[in-house]
Amino acid sequence: MTDQGVSTEQESEKVILVAVCDKGSVEKAEESLEELEELAKTAGALTVDKIIQSRDKVHPATYVGKGKIEEIADLIYMHKATGIITDDELSPAQIKNLEKELDTKIMDRSLLILDIFAKHAHTREGILQVELAQLNYRVSRLIGLGQSLSRLGGGIGTRGPGEKKLETDRRHIRRRVEQLRAELGEVKKHQQLLRENRKKQNKPIVAIAGYTNAGKSTLMNQLTDAHVLEEDQLFATLDPTTRLLELPEGKEILLTDTVGFIHKLPHHLIEAFHSTLEEVAYADVILHVVDGSNPSFEKHMRVVYETLEKLDALKVPIITLFNKMDKTIWNTEQLQDERADKAFYISAKTGKGIDDVITYLEEKLRDGMQHIKVKIPYDQAQLVQNIRTYGQLIEERFDADGIYIEAYLEEALVNKYEL
Repeated sequence: MTDQGVSTEQESEKVILVAVCDKGSVEKAEESLEELEELAKTAGALTVDKIIQSRDKVHPATYVGKGKIEEIADLIYMHKATGIITDDELSPAQIKNLEKELDTKIMDRSLLILDIFAKHAHTREGILQVELAQLNYRVSRLIGLGQSLSRLGGGIGTRGPGEKKLETDRRHIRRRVEQLRAELGEVKKHQQLLRENRKKQNKPIVAIAGYTNAGKSTLMNQLTDAHVLEEDQLFATLDPTTRLLELPEGKEILLTDTVGFIHKLPHHLIEAFHSTLEEVAYADVILHVVDGSNPSFEKHMRVVYETLEKLDALKVPIITLFNKMDKTIWNTEQLQDERADKAFYISAKTGKGIDDVITYLEEKLRDGMQHIKVKIPYDQAQLVQNIRTYGQLIEERFDADGIYIEAYLEEALVNKYEL
């Protein structure tokens, strides 16, 4: 593996998952650990046990109390575990103290998610964003992570810049962070140019957003034959994809798949991926994909809306798509989203309900457009092409005295062309 390369190898690690919660939140903690187990699996680790401690707050020095540390130590010995993963982000002191007490590799949820992002980043932009997030996470934890990073020489937490002996070179890290920020600044300028170009083309942008593994890539493929990777795992796809979609009445739109959201998404990732995530704020419509078969769908929706709020994207119209209706046990009355402009019940895998979504999307994109019926002389036929490009053409008929057009067009353009 090179300094800046991303390893795709999976190390077989046996891990124990650990969570702390108050007495009234044990069920939520169990759900969170189930998701953490899926994350560990995606990173290539096998969960051999889970442990939850009920206490008012996490122990400031060791995350869990002394009694639980002894219990975890026994489980590590019994299962021959190679590490533990906590469900919350650890401080440098907590990492150092836990490692001293347990003599094993110490990881937290944030490090695990960062590792998965490193595994799934393939574009230059994605790789830069992941490395920046990892370095920002680690630079404040070098004392605590020192032994854990070098303990196994590979596996979770060592993808991306993991082999740079980060614990010995703060100045190198800071220089690298500055370099990454500069490179990503150029990427952001490029993205802004792309947005301006899209605006000139007058093609509406529809962003697909949602909790990770909700079926966004499957929907993208169903709509556009984009051939985006589809796997039943968290963060199977990371790099955003944009494809052209022609609606039934001829209007072309740009469909963009975004990074999946997740509970306790590390703030380092939100910061590093901000220019990518904020694509939703520039969209004309957001398609919010929800896994309607997941018992935690309400929590997932809440996480998505909280993230959209951080990205200042709640001003964009939202169409919620309750997906995987071919697998759900819930009925449509139980699957509701009061914050959305409209909700649909679909199966991106089978295509059920997709036509209704496209029809509504076409209607939604007409908001603010004027319905026109005009006769255009043949010597001004270029206007017809302008209407096709910038509006929605409903009917086109060639008469003896000109071209009859029925269409939807923005009012400013109606006035400009004196239609």
